[in-house]
Amino acid sequence: MSIPLLTATAALPAIGAIATAAVPAARRTAAKWLALAVSLATLVLAGIVFARFEPGGDRYQLTESHAWIKDFGVRYELGVDGIGVALLALTALLIPFVILAGWHDADPSPSSQLRSSRGGPNETNPYHWRPTQGFFALILMVEAMVILSFTATDVFLFYILFEAMLIPMYFLIGGFGDRAHAGSDENAATQRSYAAVKFLLYNLAGGLIMLAAVIGLYVVAGSFSLSEIAEARANGSLDMASSTERWLFLGFFFAFAVKAPLWPLHTWLPNAMGEATTPVAVLITAVVDKVGTFAMLRFCLQLFPEASKWATPVVLVLALISIVYGALLAVGQRDIKRLIAYASISHFGFIVLGIFAMTSQGQSGATLYMVNHGISTAALMLVAGFLITRRGSRLIADYGGVQKVAPVLAGTFLIGGLATLSLPGLAPFVSEFLVLVGAFSAYPVVGIIATVGIVLAALYVLVLYQRTMTGPVREGIGSMPDLKVRELAVALPLIALLIFLGVFPKPLTEVVNPAVQHTMHDVQKKDPQPEVEAAK
Repeated sequence: MSIPLLTATAALPAIGAIATAAVPAARRTAAKWLALAVSLATLVLAGIVFARFEPGGDRYQLTESHAWIKDFGVRYELGVDGIGVALLALTALLIPFVILAGWHDADPSPSSQLRSSRGGPNETNPYHWRPTQGFFALILMVEAMVILSFTATDVFLFYILFEAMLIPMYFLIGGFGDRAHAGSDENAATQRSYAAVKFLLYNLAGGLIMLAAVIGLYVVAGSFSLSEIAEARANGSLDMASSTERWLFLGFFFAFAVKAPLWPLHTWLPNAMGEATTPVAVLITAVVDKVGTFAMLRFCLQLFPEASKWATPVVLVLALISIVYGALLAVGQRDIKRLIAYASISHFGFIVLGIFAMTSQGQSGATLYMVNHGISTAALMLVAGFLITRRGSRLIADYGGVQKVAPVLAGTFLIGGLATLSLPGLAPFVSEFLVLVGAFSAYPVVGIIATVGIVLAALYVLVLYQRTMTGPVREGIGSMPDLKVRELAVALPLIALLIFLGVFPKPLTEVVNPAVQHTMHDVQKKDPQPEVEAAK
């Protein structure tokens, strides 16, 4: 009997989350090591999944199917294609770095320990009783749900996971805030609460609209299974009116655009990333938000191909606005974390542009962009977090001359920034180039406008580096220590991976490209052929 590998890969962090939460309150260090060990074991399982995936094989591999809610036709169905397996590997790869980077972020502060010793709120409130255990348990629970989201091939199962991951994320944002917040503890708590509630309300609103579309899909198709719906569409037994398909597409797309996030549904992201701890900010933009863009490929294009083509002009306009608008706001930011958040909005615009360009280059680039953006944003944000922890401020104006006192920190920060602006030789360049080529071949004007985002990215990244790392050493910077062993263990592997995938992207492209061809077949699109003038 073969082991259900996909279930095991998701179940391990879920079980680890329960075990971590159960560690006694006084054993905070044991809880950290347990969470790290579980995340590394999950990475090993994800590596096995990636190794066993055959790029030239069936569309969905390592499949599992079990009856769940028989009366409603809901099944526990899992399977990975090339896109899903790449993002599953990304998730499993980043979680150990998130845990290492947040090693001390949930330790009780001296003030909270003092209140507890005096019989204050922390003594009776279990949420504050063991914050370290809760922090790492919630991270592992998010990992489990995201992995299942990338493997679910039953629409209803995906919806449950899509919504359920909001719960641990809400507590991670609202309960474990950034200690570099300017202002009083009360003001910081208010801002955290606002960011967490805004995150939850936006995503719940998208999810409720999606639920209506999921029910509508079942009424029309009689099934939640992607394979059954695809088979019914292929043999002509699924007759879906154009108007019905368009309404269902809009229900799904709205939820995914909120999660992505796509302009104008993006406003929750800067608040959430700004108020969360740095590792949680990475979890949001490098892991959780990828579920939205992934779902556009797996569900919108596969279930509603005609509606996807119908909506393409509007979606491309929204993607362009995200690219330019996000980059412009990043240029004007004074807060390091919010700058990276707005830069991510711009990058998600590129991903959506590649998806809806409806070319193989664009969709391959979009998938690679999801992976490479996750790595580059994790590298930049986590090193920025180490910087912020040392200075106790997120404001760019409070820095200057860091490279003179902490050259390794400055160097890793520079490489992460250069990856963010897609410097040739680093991983994001390959994906951004493919997106632009794919967009330009189908929509030349759109491709030209999108290049504005590249220019603005160079501006906000280089200005950020100049203001924080160069120039005279500002007050409070002179005694700043360089990266320590734990921090180097976080930064250096991510930097190495950015360089490796920048010069040798084949391990990803050969896995992703067959899945992209399946998606192109779903929407019945072919790449535009270049016009070659006949020789005279």
